[in-house]
Amino acid sequence: MAKNFWKKLKKPIFANAPMANVTDAAFRRMFAKHGHPDVFWTEFVSVEGLLSKGKERILIDLWHQKDEHPIVAQIFGSKPEQFEEAAAAIKELGFDGIDINMGCPDRAVEKQGAGAALIKNPALAKQIIQATKRGAAATPSERLRGVQDLPVSVKTRIGYSKNEIKKWIPALLKEDLAALTVHLRTRNEMSDVAAHWELAPEIVALRDEYAPHTLILGNGDIASLDDARAKIAASGMDGAMIGRGIFGNPWFFSKKKPSIKEKLNAMSVHAKLFEKLYHSADPKKRLKNFDVMKKHFKAYASGFDGAKELRIQLMETENADEVKKIVKKFEGSFK
Repeated sequence: MAKNFWKKLKKPIFANAPMANVTDAAFRRMFAKHGHPDVFWTEFVSVEGLLSKGKERILIDLWHQKDEHPIVAQIFGSKPEQFEEAAAAIKELGFDGIDINMGCPDRAVEKQGAGAALIKNPALAKQIIQATKRGAAATPSERLRGVQDLPVSVKTRIGYSKNEIKKWIPALLKEDLAALTVHLRTRNEMSDVAAHWELAPEIVALRDEYAPHTLILGNGDIASLDDARAKIAASGMDGAMIGRGIFGNPWFFSKKKPSIKEKLNAMSVHAKLFEKLYHSADPKKRLKNFDVMKKHFKAYASGFDGAKELRIQLMETENADEVKKIVKKFEGSFK
């Protein structure tokens, strides 16, 4: 890695949102095949877990292939010294960037003082960013080979219980981030209200004032690539990160509109790939439960006649072969 990849991206920039038990290696490989985003994000992983004796179970969430680059590893935690050590380890794994989660509302994450809890602790957030940068820095020998520091970014929200853009966003921007992704809701709003895209221009203005070189991505309520382009154009942001909108649609970042048959075939392939990576026939060797795939089934099997009945059947499956048989039978019914 000779250069900061963020500086080479053409705008508008499109990325997948990091989602636990969603954006795993199987999920990303489906997108690498059908419609590669400009930047891939991993699931978020615990810095404490990465440094523990059981880190092998954590490292599976950081599996990636050559066709997934550029790819950013997202981490969470609350202890600066752990971020420094974890960043150095991530650099060795071949990632193109590191992102710090400062927006997750999960209670178990917040209980650690991590995720969205950091919005209430700007001083600690600053220490964490600086520690991550130290860990992501190129060594003297790497610099001689032209290798630069691994770029550090942050994903956050507009506030905790209220709009805190004027205080919180500058605190982050002053740390000279490569990129800042803002989910345009507060922590307490979760996803229960519409994303506040009307506030995006204010964030862009703050970026222009405090850190002109930091790229800004918006996140929340993006239904399609055209919708993303429109929101970016209206807000002045540099790009968009898409979460729920990409479920069940590996073609999201391409111009292709898949047929029902293509969607169902992709679902079968996705299930088989997930099984190959995570769901061994030997229960003792299984890394993830096959039930993880069922949130994807709900998305793939929607928007067409008979989808509800198909989903009901898919919810009962326990392996990829069962999924394939059900899909073949369904396809036979509408030929």
